[in-house]
Amino acid sequence: MPTSTYSPPPGARTARRTGYHLIGICGGSGSGKTLVARSVEAALGPDKMLIIEQDSYYRDLSHIPLAERHLVNFDHPNAFDNDLLLAHLHELLAGRPVQMPEYDYTHHTRSDTVQEIHPRAVIFLDGILVFEDARLRDLMDIRVFVETDADIRLARRIRRDIAERGRNLQAVLEQYEKQVRPMHEQFVDPFKRYADIIIPQGGLNAVGVDMLVTKVRDLLKG
Repeated sequence: MPTSTYSPPPGARTARRTGYHLIGICGGSGSGKTLVARSVEAALGPDKMLIIEQDSYYRDLSHIPLAERHLVNFDHPNAFDNDLLLAHLHELLAGRPVQMPEYDYTHHTRSDTVQEIHPRAVIFLDGILVFEDARLRDLMDIRVFVETDADIRLARRIRRDIAERGRNLQAVLEQYEKQVRPMHEQFVDPFKRYADIIIPQGGLNAVGVDMLVTKVRDLLKG
């Protein structure tokens, strides 16, 4: 897979002056990142917050046979089209809508449809590798790492992949052993050093979520 080559356009770093704020929320697969983001959204109101999932920006693999697509390491940074994600984030932070891709996890291809999304005051970027790319980190006003025990993350991933992504138990476990766990140790856990806030137990940590809500409200007040 090609490496990222995107460079921000001139003046892109002034995007925050428009009144939009980007919060990165990182953590292992099944750690509870999305629940944290949804909890903050419920507290602030959906009119103030937009959640973008890094998973929507997986690279399109329609150019290779389906059997080969299943062998791709989807937990490696090269699995993501961060160039497109960065371009869309810069547009949103500048107050402009974007056409966000939709991903088909069963066939590992991008859907023919896209979703038009409009910026809101707070934009949450949710993903396992959103801290790995320095260009993404540099856009964030707040960086949140969700830390959850490995056995809980694995159990959640099994339930999700079977129910939502058409996988079977053996395939999920093989992927976890060969890709998910080693990639977590190499590309996810070490990058929690960049976090401003660490929330153990994810969305189940009511105190941690409340602290994050308070911080985001302070951010909105300027």
